[in-house]
Amino acid sequence: MSYSLQLYTLRNAIQGDLPGTIRRVAEIGFTQVEPYNFVATAKELSAALKDNGLAAPSGHAPLLSQDQDEIFAAAKELGISTVIEPYITAEHWQDAQSIQTTAAKLNAAARKGAEYGIRVGYHNHAWELESLIEGRTALEYFEGLLDPELVLEVDTFWVAVGGQDPVDILTKLGDRVKFIHIKDGPLTTDTKAQQPAGQGKIPVWDVIRAAKSLEVGVVEFDDYSGDIFEGITQSLNFLTSGSAKATERAQA
Repeated sequence: MSYSLQLYTLRNAIQGDLPGTIRRVAEIGFTQVEPYNFVATAKELSAALKDNGLAAPSGHAPLLSQDQDEIFAAAKELGISTVIEPYITAEHWQDAQSIQTTAAKLNAAARKGAEYGIRVGYHNHAWELESLIEGRTALEYFEGLLDPELVLEVDTFWVAVGGQDPVDILTKLGDRVKFIHIKDGPLTTDTKAQQPAGQGKIPVWDVIRAAKSLEVGVVEFDDYSGDIFEGITQSLNFLTSGSAKATERAQA
């Protein structure tokens, strides 16, 4: 299993010291990161990643509201092969027509991304699971409108907060899911209450096993009441120790 860290988790530290923050991420043991809104910091971030031997297989950028050519060019500089639209607000998920419009825009973005050799994806929050369209969650309805080359990054925590079973949703979305966000905590919108993986109500290992075409599991905290570096360390330790035990069982 391959793990990454969504750098939005460390946004406050990055604003103060980008190179030093990236160095700490590598020292904790991460080998991959998922940058966010990376156009403005592409050169500095690229240098920091190279200096610390980190890869960035995916990245978040507002494809539907900012210059796509700038985003894809910055992604190329950072070695990002999948650019993910991270956030489309709740009002766009309440009716079929709005979702069709969003899907068409993302399909167009994917065609442009292909010109750069970059894949496009989408990342959910809770409202795509709270809204039902034609008997399915809005996220499932949306998935059915996407061109084959598009991928999904399922935020499994927000699926649960949205009232759905993340294992069930991952099973229904199938091979479309190439990335998941791994976070934990009580299933509420209080982001300060989020916890390291394995310490909350998300069945983390069941979730990982349900994503059959998973490429990368991305650790993220939207917020955290404790020391965020300690939080991501605990998450990574939980995930890597669990992966090691699973490998041992498979080889026994």
